[in-house]
Amino acid sequence: MITPRTPRIASGVLAACLCGLAVVATAQAPAPAAPAVKPPAAAETASLEPLAWLAGCWQGAVNMRDFREQWMPLRGGMILGAGHTLFEGRTQSFEYLRLETRPDGVNYVVAPDGKGETAFRLVGQARDGDDEIFTFNNPRTDFPQTIIYRRGAKGRLFAHVEGKLNGADQRVIYPMRRVDCESGENIEK
Repeated sequence: MITPRTPRIASGVLAACLCGLAVVATAQAPAPAAPAVKPPAAAETASLEPLAWLAGCWQGAVNMRDFREQWMPLRGGMILGAGHTLFEGRTQSFEYLRLETRPDGVNYVVAPDGKGETAFRLVGQARDGDDEIFTFNNPRTDFPQTIIYRRGAKGRLFAHVEGKLNGADQRVIYPMRRVDCESGENIEK
């Protein structure tokens, strides 16, 4: 679902697909715009505790795509996860995910389709009403360059993926709900 791409890898088909997904995702589950993000304090930078709420399963569907993330509880200084996207019932992509602390702070690490890893450093935390917003960035990638996890009310999660694709700014929003990992039924928390 949140897969780093470079201009060499990204194709016109992918760009069209992502543009369509962004429009539909925004239309079906509008996510509030992210407010200005302040850099995390030194203590927040070194701690994964503010992200421990991710533990569990998250699921969404937009534009004939079903996507799911499953995160394990914070343990041993890491939060491990996996993402899986289906298109018309068939696997489109998968990724291994990891939240960990490094000397430069908290990092969101993704290995799309089980291949090379890309790290995105936590560069900001903010609140917008009851929502919590975590912004990760890697200026050395084109798409995505920024990943935002917005924790909404009643078991909602909006994952924003932003950057440049074929020279144009792109933004894709993945609206998700907390679900029971076994049954897939919605859980409100």
